[in-house]
Amino acid sequence: MPSYPDLRLLAVHAHPDDESSKGAGTMSHYRGLGVDVMVATNTGGERGDILNAAMEGVPHAERDLPGYRRDEMRRAAEALDIKHRWMGFMDSGLPEGDPLPPLPAGCFALQPVEIAAAPLVKLIREFRPHVILTYDENGGYPHPDHIQTHNVSMHAWQTAGDPTEYPDLGEPWQPLKLYYDKAFNTERFIALHEAMTERGLESPFAERIARIMETQDAEGNKAVLGAHPTTTKIFCPESFSVREEALRCHETQVAPDSLFFAVSPEFQAAAWPWEDYVLAESRVDSPVPETCLFAGIVDEVRPDPDYAPQPDWQI
Repeated sequence: MPSYPDLRLLAVHAHPDDESSKGAGTMSHYRGLGVDVMVATNTGGERGDILNAAMEGVPHAERDLPGYRRDEMRRAAEALDIKHRWMGFMDSGLPEGDPLPPLPAGCFALQPVEIAAAPLVKLIREFRPHVILTYDENGGYPHPDHIQTHNVSMHAWQTAGDPTEYPDLGEPWQPLKLYYDKAFNTERFIALHEAMTERGLESPFAERIARIMETQDAEGNKAVLGAHPTTTKIFCPESFSVREEALRCHETQVAPDSLFFAVSPEFQAAAWPWEDYVLAESRVDSPVPETCLFAGIVDEVRPDPDYAPQPDWQI
């Protein structure tokens, strides 16, 4: 099996638990190949709720949910064997109502992009990733923090390598490829649904598929379908059990009877053994479709004498 210890991958997420529900199999897969993997989490998920009835009445979670979620993130990072950095912004919450209420003052989604991107630019210049994973312009689903994560990621992609931008945040570093995550890929849900019905099993995905076909995503939010066709499929079935282990660490956010755990990792591996992405930006020649995030990069990467891991990357 090849080993790529000189390659680095950075995934940019909105909240703790996003890293485990979106691309966790990919990250675990590349860790197995020796790639250095980092997750940047923009907010602490402070405005989230306890979504698992089994956690209601747990004193620590009810008294200090943000602190509990930080511990969940620590455990998930350990399960995935990845590094992690908090970007330090306040969760914006998910506004509900008609008309929608204003977002909370000072939250992540209301920060000017130039300010919100600064911690990510600094991290990129320290960690020196070759590849960045993030969300599309719809945020994967239209949570304000997910949309802002897209905005911040794109701004950092454009400026981290420019010595005239953020001159006090370290030596410039230019990532080579940027991908949008497609965790809620319609094709995947259909494949899982069909695999279950073919075996005479009751599928929990029928309602979700109907929502998707009605221009809603898997979580019931409005979505834009077909805007970004899949370009890149990462074959990583060996990592699906690790993916599930990491997601179970976020016990306040993901109930054990949720859709994420509706079928076993082994069943998912048989029905849809990939995680899917869109190659949104590239500074190297890498024709699509692809089967590797580092296509077009591997032959060009050399050991970086200026790269030095920082002690606060691992929580």
